[in-house]
Amino acid sequence: MNSTRCAACKHLRRRCPSTCIFSPYFPSNNPRRFQYVHKIYGASNVGKILKDLPENYRAEAANSLYYEAYCRIKDPVYGCVGIITILHQQIHNVQCQLAGIQAEIAALSTQSQNEDNQYQQTLIAPTLIQQNGVPNYTSYYDIPTWFD
Repeated sequence: MNSTRCAACKHLRRRCPSTCIFSPYFPSNNPRRFQYVHKIYGASNVGKILKDLPENYRAEAANSLYYEAYCRIKDPVYGCVGIITILHQQIHNVQCQLAGIQAEIAALSTQSQNEDNQYQQTLIAPTLIQQNGVPNYTSYYDIPTWFD
């Protein structure tokens, strides 16, 4: 018998054997953890669940049972499904915002490229003037060619 009983054995007012299925997952320093799980699932059902699982999955199962029980006590109607729904809605909202921002960036990038192209064409691009049937490339700033 352990010198300190686990939270489950304390709550159930029984001795805590060395082979207690609850002791690794419901320590005596956190009695609320077992109280929540016991209130929602019952000690017998939790014990059966933990015994049926391989040992390496029991801690994760105990944490999941606690979290689901905690959520069910805090929100009796929706429980953890309510939290999942809220998180899905937040993800959807952020994805919509991201898509809007990406569209704005694409539009601004396209607009900027078009403005740059127009600016470059008006200032830098050569003009084509034909003299004697031969193309003559001259700069926009070559003023004497304006009046030909």
